[in-house]
Amino acid sequence: MRLVASSNAAPASVNRYLLPHEQDVVTIRRHPAVLIGPVATVLAALILAGILSRTIGGNSTATLAVIWWLWLLVLVWFVWRVAEWSVDYFVITSARLLLTTGLITRQVNMMPLGKVTDMRFERTLIGRFLGYGTFVMESAGQDQALSRIDFIPYPEQLYLEVVGLIFKE
Repeated sequence: MRLVASSNAAPASVNRYLLPHEQDVVTIRRHPAVLIGPVATVLAALILAGILSRTIGGNSTATLAVIWWLWLLVLVWFVWRVAEWSVDYFVITSARLLLTTGLITRQVNMMPLGKVTDMRFERTLIGRFLGYGTFVMESAGQDQALSRIDFIPYPEQLYLEVVGLIFKE
């Protein structure tokens, strides 16, 4: 399976960072597993709110309102995390690797392919089961903004794609 997206398939939020001579090879979101923590938090908060409503909030309307307003704040935080995930992209171009993050404050991390001296990917047991991994890149002993990218889907295929671009013949 080849994960090649044409420039037209990449969202405008990514295309604006590409240079005119660059070709978009792969544009992909981080794996949805990045949302496991927020989902667990919302569910735990829901269970806690239900238990507290039964035990201490049963007689007081004000206590019930506080409990459920707090849960609503947790839910809003969850929706914010999902919205952030939906605009975060890992981009492999013909010349660079980019990671765009942030909903309001946009952050674009970049590493030229020519600067990558060492690259590997790691997969935990859960990552193997769910289908994600972590890319770790080094650049001539320098500390780079784009040295570790977590929750990358299809890590084997993407690794081969990047290595193929780095070692063109």
